[in-house]
Amino acid sequence: MRETIQQWIADAEAELSETFAYYDRIRGVNQRKVIRGMQSERLASSDFHWTTGYGYGDAGRDKCERIFAEVFETEDALVRPSIASGTHALTLTLQGLLLPGDEMVSISGRPYDTMQKVIGLTGEEPGSLSEYGIGYKDVPLKEGHFDLDAFAGVITEKTKLVLIQRSSGYSLRAAHLISEMKLAIERVRQIHPDVIIMVDNCYGEFTDQMEPSQIGADVTVGSLIKNPGGGIAISGGYIAGKAPLIERIANRLTAPGLGKECGLSFGTTRLTLQGLFFAPMVVANAMKGATLFGHVFDRLGYSVFPGRDTKIRSDIVQGIILEDPAAVIAFCRAIQRASAIDSHVEPHPWEMPGYEDQVIMASGGFVEGSSIEMSADGPLRPPYAVFYQGGLSYDQCVFALEEVLVSMVEEGFIELGLS
Repeated sequence: MRETIQQWIADAEAELSETFAYYDRIRGVNQRKVIRGMQSERLASSDFHWTTGYGYGDAGRDKCERIFAEVFETEDALVRPSIASGTHALTLTLQGLLLPGDEMVSISGRPYDTMQKVIGLTGEEPGSLSEYGIGYKDVPLKEGHFDLDAFAGVITEKTKLVLIQRSSGYSLRAAHLISEMKLAIERVRQIHPDVIIMVDNCYGEFTDQMEPSQIGADVTVGSLIKNPGGGIAISGGYIAGKAPLIERIANRLTAPGLGKECGLSFGTTRLTLQGLFFAPMVVANAMKGATLFGHVFDRLGYSVFPGRDTKIRSDIVQGIILEDPAAVIAFCRAIQRASAIDSHVEPHPWEMPGYEDQVIMASGGFVEGSSIEMSADGPLRPPYAVFYQGGLSYDQCVFALEEVLVSMVEEGFIELGLS
């Protein structure tokens, strides 16, 4: 059985050689971008020292933020270990830019589950945007893509901010491509030139040669324990964009008048920048792993997104519709067994904070919850899809795929005769 599975994987790798070479070219472009950013700021070993107390005069922290701004081609950036997650970074941005009475519009449909809590769409969470009187509307996607014709009926002069979620979240679609987001941003500008355009960039960094901030987004937001942290950053998030917007967001993080001037780096600057250095390579490995998973499961007859023939990806996530909650659990447990850390732990579905449905999550990473490290998760709701992402090493992705297939054959979800 294992030899047959290994042959399936080898056949898929051969068919994907051109796609993998394309990912390597993207890696090269982004690696140069990161190195040049560090060189232009004259990054030095002395920049990894840090201050205490209020954090005043932390030159390394400030240089790190300038490097992020240069890499993302923005006026300014906020990069802090005190940002706990991608959801926290997004919330901080929305709270910094929106005031009571303002309105935000999501043009990529309903946002990710945790963001629905932040906005106030599910439950009555204290501190949600709705509690502060901030309005919300969205434009449903049309067959997984932006409905450009519908924008004018929703975005008005009252709209203060437009949100784009790049990745799929738990929706059954591929991530929005840079080319698609560019068209959407241009359409929004035609309707309302002065609106703030914000992109949730989680899982998307370095999957293309350009970032949303380079195609017209005013502010781009993500997590350091996803793509840009390269599996090395131990915490944090980034917000890159126009200087006046970053100033407002920084004032929300600390206090008006303090902004970016205070806030400890806690000695994480070296880890943050070392992770950024490795990020283009790690993201390329993750894209190869995700593409391999999608290709093999498509050959086995499962619906996958992005599809098997997709060459251009816009995030590191591979969705697979398994149509059976037991199959989702078996998949995630096999990923956990293939992990370097906590391989002996068996994940179970649970009521994860911020989610309406039970979620099962496999994540055996050196950094807990690091989505750029190999992981898999999914909500236990129809059509029972699993979302695989990450992989610091492509070889681990191959090993994990083999373990998943062996497990699903043994548990009767896959028949060896399929190819």
